[in-house]
Amino acid sequence: MTGLSGKTAIVTGGATSIGAAIVRALRGAGANVAIADIDDASGAVLARELGPGALFQRCDITNDAELDSLVAAVTRAFGGVDILVNNACTFLDNGLSSTREEWLRSFNTNVASGALLLHRLVPTMKARGGGAVVNFSSIAGKFGQTSRALYPVAKAAILQLTRNEAMDLAPHKIRVNAISPGWTWSATIERLAKGDRKKADRIGGEFHPLGRVGNAEDVANAVLFLCSDAAQFITGVDLPVDGGYAMTGPDKGKPAMGRLAE
Repeated sequence: MTGLSGKTAIVTGGATSIGAAIVRALRGAGANVAIADIDDASGAVLARELGPGALFQRCDITNDAELDSLVAAVTRAFGGVDILVNNACTFLDNGLSSTREEWLRSFNTNVASGALLLHRLVPTMKARGGGAVVNFSSIAGKFGQTSRALYPVAKAAILQLTRNEAMDLAPHKIRVNAISPGWTWSATIERLAKGDRKKADRIGGEFHPLGRVGNAEDVANAVLFLCSDAAQFITGVDLPVDGGYAMTGPDKGKPAMGRLAE
C-alpha cells in the first residue's frame, strides 16, 4: 500500500491480538506507529520488536489526562499524527441485565473515547494536510442477538459516528471509515475454542461463506488499505471483513422458504 511511508499512526488497543497485527502491518508499510494500550508488558515487547519507528505509550482511553499524554508523547516522538485506528474496546455485556454503570462504561470505552481522541488529533491532522481514521465496528452491530446488548449497541453507534465524523472532516481531507470484522482468530475466539483453530474454522465456517474464521492479518490488511493512498477517495463507509457473513441474512444464505414445499 502506497502513501504510508513516513506517516505516523496511533493504534489503540495495539499491544496484542488484532491490534498488534495492525501495528505490525502499518510499521511494515513504513509508518511510525504509537501503540496505545493498558497492557504495559505486551506493548513494551512489541515496541522493542519493531524498533525505532514504534513507540509504546500506556493509555487508558477513558481517561482524558492519559489521552492528552498520549497525543503529547506521539507528537514529541514523531512530530504529529496522520492516522488513527480506534481498535480498543471492552466486551463487557450482561445483556438486558446490565447495570447503568456497565452501560456507561461500555459506551465510554467503545464509542466516546475514540471520538474524544480524534477530536484531539484533528488540529495536527489538518496541519499535516489531512489524515485517515479507522473506527472498529462489528458484525455484532448489524443483527439482533440474544443475551447481548451493550457491545452490539456500541458497535452500531460507531457506524453512525463514523458517518458523522466523515462528513465534518471531509473538508479538511481527513477520511473516516469503519471496519466490521466477523469472527476473527484472536484472544476471544481462541479462548472460546480452547485453542482449537480447526474447531473454530469448522463452526465459524457455518456462518461465514468463505468457510473459516478470519485471521488478524485479514483485518490488518483491510485497515492498511483504508489508511493508504489506494483508498484516498473513500470516506464514510463500513468495510466488512467477515468472509461474507453480512450478506447471508438470517437464513444463512439458504433458501429457507423452499422448506414450505417439502
